[in-house]
Amino acid sequence: MTRVLVVDDSRFMRTVIGNALEAAGYDIETASNGSEAVETVATFDPDVVTMDVEMPEMGGIDAVERIMTTNPTPILMLSVHTERGAEATLDALERGAVDFLHKPDGSDSRNIAHLSDDVVDAVDELAEADVSSVALARASAAAYATRSGRADSAGRGTTTGNAVAGGGSETRLNPDTGTIDPGPGPGIGAPIDPDEDAAPVAVDGDRADAPTVVLGASTGGPKIVERLFERLPADLEAKVLVVQHMPPGFTERFADRLDANSAYDVSEAADRDWVRAGEVAVAPGNHHLEVARNVNGALRLRLDDGKRVHGVRPSIDVTMESAAERVSDALCGIVLTGMGRDGAAGIEAIKAAGGRTIAQDEATSPVFGIPCQAIETGCVDTIAPANGIAEAIVDAFTTDGENDE
Repeated sequence: MTRVLVVDDSRFMRTVIGNALEAAGYDIETASNGSEAVETVATFDPDVVTMDVEMPEMGGIDAVERIMTTNPTPILMLSVHTERGAEATLDALERGAVDFLHKPDGSDSRNIAHLSDDVVDAVDELAEADVSSVALARASAAAYATRSGRADSAGRGTTTGNAVAGGGSETRLNPDTGTIDPGPGPGIGAPIDPDEDAAPVAVDGDRADAPTVVLGASTGGPKIVERLFERLPADLEAKVLVVQHMPPGFTERFADRLDANSAYDVSEAADRDWVRAGEVAVAPGNHHLEVARNVNGALRLRLDDGKRVHGVRPSIDVTMESAAERVSDALCGIVLTGMGRDGAAGIEAIKAAGGRTIAQDEATSPVFGIPCQAIETGCVDTIAPANGIAEAIVDAFTTDGENDE
């Protein structure tokens, strides 16, 4: 039976979420703070953890870091829908959490029953997550600990196996298979160098003028997108549209974090904004992002709060399909980790319009639903690991089709 650890300092929330998961057939254990969670993960060995953010003694963020550096496990954060809650949740995702849900706060129609249903659906998906891909988050947590000066002799700052999601394995595009082949990764217990793969990819040879990138992600995406933007070179001079499945409020904070860690000018998209070379627009929560016009190498944006597509808003398909229809310059569509099939139709549209297409590989996707559905269309040109996506984007826009760093 699949085991789930429910962590929350509220007895009411532990009871409600625990009862919903038990009714769905899961074996449940609970903890009331982060310290108990770390101890219980070691003894209960859960398949999934649901984690509150703010708790006494040890909060959810520190607990995520501890768990992901000792017992990598898919962690679903439950966060309050506030600016502070959004920032804390993104911190937890950086340290290795896979996904998050926001708790109802009366600002919309969601209630505890909706949250319970959403938790069960999310746990259903995360219980199937590839353990090897979850272990990649261990490298992310270890790198965070190293950057923060928090690595210690108990093992933080080290990883086991190949940390291909962010920890320094060399990659090269294989022109025969269309995939990026990872080179030798660090050995067992090798220290993580957080800066080893953080340098921007070199742009060699001639590049396309005014290229446009449309990037879509869902579950497990934020930390991978952040890592990608650390490596996306400014001299590519791309215009970038990002669709990350997130609720309102979270997307603004997400855009701020990308802006702080990227050579690009990143902001949350607003209706009628223009996006020019070196600029990035992040689709706001609860709005579809569309390309309305393409004029002299600049994109005019339109926001739409119409019906959900694949049950989500913003939708990757909506943005990609509008780009395929209206962008006449070089175009590349990328789909990263996530649940469902949003993005598959968009990848088909971009390919049909003559653009290039990239999907994250299974080994480094915490949830392989979105990339898998796109790959199954037969319209994906390149399948790459998480730390090879930036290189694949550069390759898509350079004339030799093969970038050598």
